[in-house]
Amino acid sequence: MQELTHSWVGFVSLFAFVLAYALVIFEEKLHLRKSKPVILIGCLLWALIAFYEAMHGGGHGAGGHVKELLEEIAELFFFILVAMTYINSLQERLVFESLKSWLIKKGFSYRTLFWITGVITFFLSAVADNLTSALLMATVVSAVSSNRSYIVPSFVNIIVAANAGGAWSPFGDITTLMVWTAHKVDTLQFLYIFVPSIVNWFVPALIMFFFLPKGKPEGALLSVQMKPGARRTIFLGFFTIATAVSFHQFLHLPPFLGMMTGLGFLMFLGWHLKRSNGHKTTEDQFNIFRKIERAEFDTLLFFFGIIIAVGALQYIGYLALLSTELYGGLGNTTANVAIGVISAVIDNIPVMFAVLQMDPNMGLDQWLLITLTAGTGGSLLSIGSAAGVAVMGVRRDLYTFAAHLKWTFAVALGYIASIAVWWLLLRGL
Repeated sequence: MQELTHSWVGFVSLFAFVLAYALVIFEEKLHLRKSKPVILIGCLLWALIAFYEAMHGGGHGAGGHVKELLEEIAELFFFILVAMTYINSLQERLVFESLKSWLIKKGFSYRTLFWITGVITFFLSAVADNLTSALLMATVVSAVSSNRSYIVPSFVNIIVAANAGGAWSPFGDITTLMVWTAHKVDTLQFLYIFVPSIVNWFVPALIMFFFLPKGKPEGALLSVQMKPGARRTIFLGFFTIATAVSFHQFLHLPPFLGMMTGLGFLMFLGWHLKRSNGHKTTEDQFNIFRKIERAEFDTLLFFFGIIIAVGALQYIGYLALLSTELYGGLGNTTANVAIGVISAVIDNIPVMFAVLQMDPNMGLDQWLLITLTAGTGGSLLSIGSAAGVAVMGVRRDLYTFAAHLKWTFAVALGYIASIAVWWLLLRGL
């Protein structure tokens, strides 16, 4: 049978994938959710491949490969669904609003708030997700002032902190989760890139700090109290993470089983809260299924579509060719650094999944490097990460693509510095 990479189905598939991703990039202008084109194209690619194989006397190789992809999709889908449900539950119990209220009421100066929001974002994104962490802190910054010279550097600082903070934890970003579930990096081994991640955030933050205005913003003295059960929900969130890690490390079970176990506990907490005497009004009622409904299904379905579409390109053979050219020609380190830069334009989820499908021959040090670069390279542009795109919606009048671009040099210095620290500490690990 003719090699797929040089057949009409290969060329059509490559063109269709590029077209789908172009629609994803222009999501905001077209008002077309990013999941729609990748799901449609991803499924059609496999239909074309199966049709081509049938026409040329092939077997059922395509169907078998899709079933293999389905196992990986299911594991990550349920893991992320539980994580999103917990985030929604914490939001509904006013945990994040309470934190925002506390920060505003303290009356911090512009420069102090700059560091506080950056540090909180960095560590929060390691256990929540970088999008939620960035969005929360961006609303804090936006609530205390409309000063452009404060808003723009603070937003850039938050985006860099969110992406860098998510890089050193298996729960901080979908890309790190993918690396973790693929058994490329163990749970505690992610801590090796903790210092490079801090450097990635701290260097641009230090540069931008000197351009911040002095003085204090005048914010309203808001007071928000967490709803009953909020602290128990926080505890269960950390307990669920610990359960997922334990299932993975000690029982050798898929981590999503630990996450689903935690979801079960959250369901019973919701049942208890609904029965408690403290919940007499409808708005205070805790409905776990409403929390699941509020999960970001556009992101989940985008994730499904990307895996299906990239899996089709891998089956055709394009990823093998790319791996040979990229890793064989440039070497692991240069290729991984370049992939991080690419992730500033192309979302890091398909980039990382493509690398995992290529499965280049790399040691732990290189898998840590690609985790670092793919996770933080998106900070170079405002559209390079989910955190950046989300923050752009907070103050569209002040924080734009061009506004972020003015600080790209500082972000790039942090990116280079973090790779240098990786080289000094982890090269040859």
